Amino acid sequence: MKPEILVVCGPTATGKTRLGIALAQKYGGEIVSADSMQVYRRMDIGTAKASAAERAMAPHHMLDVAEPWEDYSVSRYVEEAGAVCDRLIAQGKTPILVGGTGLYIDSLLAGRDFSDRDTGSDSLREALSAEYDALGGERMLETLRGFDPERALRLHPADKRRIVRAIEIYRLTGKTITQHDRETRLRPPRYRGFTVALGYRERGDLYARIDRRVDEMIAQGLFDEVRALLDEELDADCTAMQAIGYREAALAVKGEISPAEAAERIKMNSRRYAKRQLTWFRRNEGAHWLLWEHTPDFDAALREIEGQLSTE
Repeated sequence: MKPEILVVCGPTATGKTRLGIALAQKYGGEIVSADSMQVYRRMDIGTAKASAAERAMAPHHMLDVAEPWEDYSVSRYVEEAGAVCDRLIAQGKTPILVGGTGLYIDSLLAGRDFSDRDTGSDSLREALSAEYDALGGERMLETLRGFDPERALRLHPADKRRIVRAIEIYRLTGKTITQHDRETRLRPPRYRGFTVALGYRERGDLYARIDRRVDEMIAQGLFDEVRALLDEELDADCTAMQAIGYREAALAVKGEISPAEAAERIKMNSRRYAKRQLTWFRRNEGAHWLLWEHTPDFDAALREIEGQLSTE
């Protein structure tokens, strides 16, 4: 059977937006963003959100659906993006899922059920949050490691929100997130998808493109964008302000580091993030990889994808 959804994924700065638009135009589809930071309003430059001109070339969904102070979750994404995909498929259109947040993509395609996770307890969460503040991330991560070593291995001690949430879920349901995910993977996927993963054949070309993109973002006004967000008196610990580009620029805006140092930190952290993205997407054995030679060749990519789809 033909795929219901086309997926364009890969690390940052690999041309996902442009290829997604080309596929939407070719196959009569619409873009469904799969980026955990592009959901936030007024965060445009640092998230490399599709421009007004790009959005005019193909309809885009799942952009600007949350305020920066909201704690947007994967469960909310699956619910909202799933509704968009279902509507497009019912209309005879192809959803083109485009983004670099692997957890969002995998959870949506699988139809992951987060019902158990959403039955939270405000009082328990507040108590665990206070415990984290008192004991520190290392101690809390050690607690998590006691009953869910697999999830603990994937989390950084500074990731307060996910550590607290993982402990909270276990205490409420008796089931770990790892167990929940394992059970979910045994169920048939929600959608039939064809996944195209983008990258560069030489890692140096990817890093050079990332560095250029950071320079472009700064020239476009990244620091002004961050300054406007800080004027909203956002909590420095909120999810949105932890995004790469925003936390470094915020330090520069507040005068704690120089703009030049902020730029170098953004480049370094973006390269590290790209490595983590590559590790995630390489786990998908069914993905069709397109590796650019120095620069993207979108015409060749479209021809290759068309050939692959004709055999599906």
